Amino acid sequence: MFGLFGKKKSLEEYQKARDWDGLARAYYDLGVSAMDQGSLNMAVLWLHRADTIYSASDGVYEKAAGKKLFHPQIVDDCSERIGTLEDASILYNDVPAGIEEKVEELSDSQIRVWGLLSAARLVTLGKRLAQLPGCEVLGDIGWAVDTMLRSFQTPISQEEFSRLMDVCNDLYDLGDAECFYGGGEIPVPGGAPFQVFDLNGMMGIHIELNGYIDSHLRLLSALSQDKEPPAAEYGLIGLTLLPDYYVRTGAGDLENVPQIKAELERIWSDYDFVCSGITWKQVEERVDEYKSLDILQA
Repeated sequence: MFGLFGKKKSLEEYQKARDWDGLARAYYDLGVSAMDQGSLNMAVLWLHRADTIYSASDGVYEKAAGKKLFHPQIVDDCSERIGTLEDASILYNDVPAGIEEKVEELSDSQIRVWGLLSAARLVTLGKRLAQLPGCEVLGDIGWAVDTMLRSFQTPISQEEFSRLMDVCNDLYDLGDAECFYGGGEIPVPGGAPFQVFDLNGMMGIHIELNGYIDSHLRLLSALSQDKEPPAAEYGLIGLTLLPDYYVRTGAGDLENVPQIKAELERIWSDYDFVCSGITWKQVEERVDEYKSLDILQA
């Protein structure tokens, strides 16, 4: 987007100025350009970033949806483009579709364990991101994983239930916080820095982790009241691929990125694992292994 003087600002300049409307429009422009050029992964990355920013604040949304001279409406077109991209055969869509097919073959408890294993692989990354101001909740993923795993076998305390609910709510709120899309990043050995905003891909790790924990809390409540538990949430499975990071940093064809290939192997290995008549001891061992894993390394 060009300003009054014809100068196009960099993404970093919008972030530094906390010009969120300008940043959303800059991402939208990048997304439109990528889509028009047939770079569908790039289009998904940038358009979803634009959508996340203008959806986070009523004030920014009103500007993005308005039709003033220097603030043309971008919301409707952005949403339409995102809808079109959802039909494309790309990793962003194909992996969740494949997971959804497999989920139909699983019991509720198998789905929940599959999701818990995915959450465990986010622990190390979450700890590192939690060092950034406003992102502290990401450091609680490990505690949440341990607590949910234990709760499958023995009741947890009311204090633990309440803290789990706080983590759940804080994860949901994270996506609307400036620390999420404001440019915060951590170094990656041997690679480009990882941005908090890279969690935004494939519906957003923070949102799907919130959904998984919320479903688990509802399960515990239902069991304590002898009621029918809700269906298990499985949207978190597959988000550990972190495609936004690799698209943003120009890693090339996603299917050939070593870290993505390794993570895909773990995802489908986990599926075979939950289908194999496992014990809770085996689940605990796999969770412990995953909690120390750095998924940004192949």
